[in-house]
Amino acid sequence: MFNTNSKYKTLTFKHGIHPKEFKELSSHCSIERMPFVEEYTLPLGQHIGAPSKSLVKKGQKVKRGEKIADAGGFVSVALHSPVDGVVSDIGIFDTPNGQVLPGVKIKTDPYSSQRMISGVIDLKTLDAKSFVNEVQSSGIVGLGGAAFPTHVKFSIPENKNCRYIMLNGCECEPFLTADHRVMVESSDSIIDGINILNQFVNAEKAFIGIEANKPDAIEALKKVVKQGDLPIEVIPLEVKYPQGAEKMMITAILGEEVPSGKLPLDLGVLVCNVGTISAISDWFRKKKPLIERVVTITGTAIKKPANLLVPIGTPIRDVIEYCGGITNDAARVLLGGPMMGAVQKGLDVPVLKGTSGILVLTNKEVVDLDEYKCIRCAKCVDACPIFLNPSAMGLLARKGLWEDMLDYNVMDCFECASCSFVCPSAIPLVQSFRVAKGILREKAVRDKETEK
Repeated sequence: MFNTNSKYKTLTFKHGIHPKEFKELSSHCSIERMPFVEEYTLPLGQHIGAPSKSLVKKGQKVKRGEKIADAGGFVSVALHSPVDGVVSDIGIFDTPNGQVLPGVKIKTDPYSSQRMISGVIDLKTLDAKSFVNEVQSSGIVGLGGAAFPTHVKFSIPENKNCRYIMLNGCECEPFLTADHRVMVESSDSIIDGINILNQFVNAEKAFIGIEANKPDAIEALKKVVKQGDLPIEVIPLEVKYPQGAEKMMITAILGEEVPSGKLPLDLGVLVCNVGTISAISDWFRKKKPLIERVVTITGTAIKKPANLLVPIGTPIRDVIEYCGGITNDAARVLLGGPMMGAVQKGLDVPVLKGTSGILVLTNKEVVDLDEYKCIRCAKCVDACPIFLNPSAMGLLARKGLWEDMLDYNVMDCFECASCSFVCPSAIPLVQSFRVAKGILREKAVRDKETEK
């Protein structure tokens, strides 16, 4: 398929949508370092899985990069201090997803600097298991937004193998440009991270999928792909949402479909975000844990859009103030993009490991639409990238027929919100699916406990 707006021949998947991009607000903004603030809040549960286990106590001095919490299980990661400082509180704190969770507050030493103890990990001394342990100790999770512990992905079961490493550089959410800037400015680290990973998964080839609206990122990576023995191909993809969903990217690049209920690794594909793989290079080459990440601060209600390297735990309020604050007509703040981001009730929550963007919209862009009955137009069916029937599932959800939704494969929905975007009746389809999946998961747990 050929995109007439690009000089590249591009690949894609069927269905999907084309929301306005708004990338121009921040795509030209080079990554800046966010200065240290007075205090940081570090929830212990910043990732999918078990929360981390605190290792510190109130009043304890900590150093930048020092481990302050251990992994709380296999599907869990360590947590590190982003600054030199003192543990000012250990308690329960608000988080961006609306929950209150255990966490650690650190008051910054006014003389704290960017320096930290550095080192190099000798890859020759590691086997596959110790490599996975190192990644878990680094605190790295998926930086595309899901915050899934990266070492779990890297733990290849004995009955499976990794044919391909696939890097996700699509960043298909409107407004967000953090991955774009990482690819332009840290292309060497991305390729180095691929080569480090491949020493332990032995893939045949690596692909880097990038939407064609990022030509500078495509060219930057093409210049450095030969740094290693593994064949690495940069693949321009059509600008379409949700091109960055891992199943959609696999379909676009390989022409294969991940079966219902299965994972990419069932096809021999290991998918990683470009920022995540760059962080792998930072850990093994510098012994730098995941204590900061690139965040896009953007939206028509932000005075100075930017891409900032933000210490984990920084209050959103401080980040917005550093970008000049918000305009008088600001109406809504989201963490993430407009399609899958979480609306915030306040600004006193921290940037987490999975925070890819802070988006502020004006009251003209935030319109509360009246909801009407489904008119059976099938626009949602045409938009769904995995060929579900959102209309039928929405009707079942309205009636509370949660288990009947399983027959419509509701658990395969990855909540891209394409259906809600195109619905002329303004039915909150994806929100109802999210509720249904939560109820069904809870029921599955209860049923399993009853069987015991």
